[in-house]
Amino acid sequence: MLLYFFDYLTQFHSGFGVFQYLTLRAIMGALTALLISFIVGPAMIRKLNQYQIGQVVRTDGPESHLEKAGTPTMGGALILVAVAVSTLLWSDLGSRYMWVVLSVTLLFGLIGWVDDYKKLVKKDSQGLKSRYKYFWQSVVGMGAAFYLYYTAEIPAETQLLVPFFKDIAIDMGLGFVVLTYFVVVGSSNAVNLTDGLDGLAIMPTVMVAGALGLFAYLTGHAEFARYLSIPYISGVGEVIIFCAALMGAGLGFLWFNTYPAMVFMGDIGALALGAALGIVAVVVRQELVLLIMGGVFVMETVSVIMQVASYKLTGKRIFRMAPLHHHFELKGWPEPRVIVRFWIVTVILVLVGLATLKIR
Repeated sequence: MLLYFFDYLTQFHSGFGVFQYLTLRAIMGALTALLISFIVGPAMIRKLNQYQIGQVVRTDGPESHLEKAGTPTMGGALILVAVAVSTLLWSDLGSRYMWVVLSVTLLFGLIGWVDDYKKLVKKDSQGLKSRYKYFWQSVVGMGAAFYLYYTAEIPAETQLLVPFFKDIAIDMGLGFVVLTYFVVVGSSNAVNLTDGLDGLAIMPTVMVAGALGLFAYLTGHAEFARYLSIPYISGVGEVIIFCAALMGAGLGFLWFNTYPAMVFMGDIGALALGAALGIVAVVVRQELVLLIMGGVFVMETVSVIMQVASYKLTGKRIFRMAPLHHHFELKGWPEPRVIVRFWIVTVILVLVGLATLKIR
């Protein structure tokens, strides 16, 4: 939005042309989202407290979590507001990539909001029933997949790139739609499973979003893409604005969500953030790299699958409790130790993901 305003002002002073640069607009997007979070956050927390929209804690979980009961949740709305406003202010509104990543994020946030509303306001312990939740997630995920497939202008937009190999690009055909569906929906639910400790999910989300933003910038820049032997996709660089806004909003939320948390994001935040990472990875053609950088989310999801499968098949549990972060808590790790160590693992995995740009 502001891009057009500054473009108009360039006729009066050429200095306003600096806002044409993606890097500057990305920085401004991150700062804007961070500022919105700082301004809106305290008021939102007060409102959530006022309406008694508090966290419900599992009685079979770690005893240390019982004191979290009643902590305001649905704070993910703060992230979505900051991301949406900042992205719309600083990005090119003519970018189809910007609209698809923002739309998917907000629609998954809406699904999460319905779930949270039913559980926390209507006091329905089931919330949005799983079959309805997955149905609407599938509708949005498949909708985005078909849109990207039918609007693709070059083969690279629907090919699967294999990390560490510069000459391997697999033509997916309609398989691209299936892959996109699983990446978006799977990523959404993986982040949701990880969101169980104060700040555990949001910081890895910020780090992965930052790395994907770099991929978007390089993929949308012809010279950098040629130098790094990655496909050049015109216009995809605009997604860096969204990623930067996500980073700023995430850090702003972490200010209130860090241990001991003043607010939790709830499904409205976790489902949306996971979907955001998934759809961005798709448009920048780095689905397999997301699997690497989001390794913490993958481990959490796999731990749940293994636990359920083992219990149903053998009657025994592999972990003391799933997802994985609860296993370490029950082993005696203090909550801050679990959180920070998972952050450190994410830093390492993000660096490995970024290394794929040069190790080919």
